[in-house]
Amino acid sequence: MKRIALFVLTNLAVMLVLSITARLLGVDRFLTANGLNLGALLGFSLIMGFGGSIISLLMSKSMAKWSTGAVVINQPRNADEAWIVNTVQKFADKAGIAMPEVAIYDGEPNAFATGASKNASLVAVSTGLLHGMTHEEVEAVIGHEVAHIANGDMVTMTLIQGVMNTFVVFLSRVVGYAVDSFLRKGDERESGPGIGYMVTSFVMEIVLGFLAGIIVAWFSRQREFRADAGAAWLMGRKQPMINALARLGGLEPGALPQSMAAMGIAGGLGKLFSTHPPLEERIARLQQS
Repeated sequence: MKRIALFVLTNLAVMLVLSITARLLGVDRFLTANGLNLGALLGFSLIMGFGGSIISLLMSKSMAKWSTGAVVINQPRNADEAWIVNTVQKFADKAGIAMPEVAIYDGEPNAFATGASKNASLVAVSTGLLHGMTHEEVEAVIGHEVAHIANGDMVTMTLIQGVMNTFVVFLSRVVGYAVDSFLRKGDERESGPGIGYMVTSFVMEIVLGFLAGIIVAWFSRQREFRADAGAAWLMGRKQPMINALARLGGLEPGALPQSMAAMGIAGGLGKLFSTHPPLEERIARLQQS
């Protein structure tokens, strides 16, 4: 219920911010003068901005299973599967969420959590993770994924992506109309958007989408830090999560040199679009907590 309320409030807040900003800057008068209804544009932007994100969220479990070939463990077939299910159940109970579906898929060491809500989620673990890590390290990784669910990260990221998409759609079209109006100033031909609008709005969607991607990636990196801390809390100590991250990165467990942590922070342009912080940076954050 809280997530539904958050979704509704976010939609209303986005519309309110865009509407007030447009009125303060006189954009609404400009748009009206050029035959564009501000309310219609806001509604269109919200539908386009949030539509894809919401559909992706609702389909996330099905798409994840299909794309990875993950097989849900309905009845454990061996000791490993029974242990995974019991571990997820233990962490779910401690985190206060409903038992997620649990699945295994063939692949390199990794794991993921997805789902439309805390109580309709999925935790999947790869065979590479099971075979390449100790039970304690795998347990820490599972705790990390359960923490993602408990933190409501899937819904939060959907809201952030939807807000960014809405601003991109709205602003690209406003700028497109402005440029088109300037280019066609004094033109007595029939009204309506011309080539200037189409080209400008297309270019602006790319530019603004580029900037929005940086913001979304930054939020995603912050949720990884929180999930690492959540795994440490679920296990009662942080060393297993540190060990798991170190093994994933081929690093030796233990304290990292300050220079290595600094390298993680100065990751260059590529880091701006990374959804996960460098492993050494995550380890350093856990060690300092």
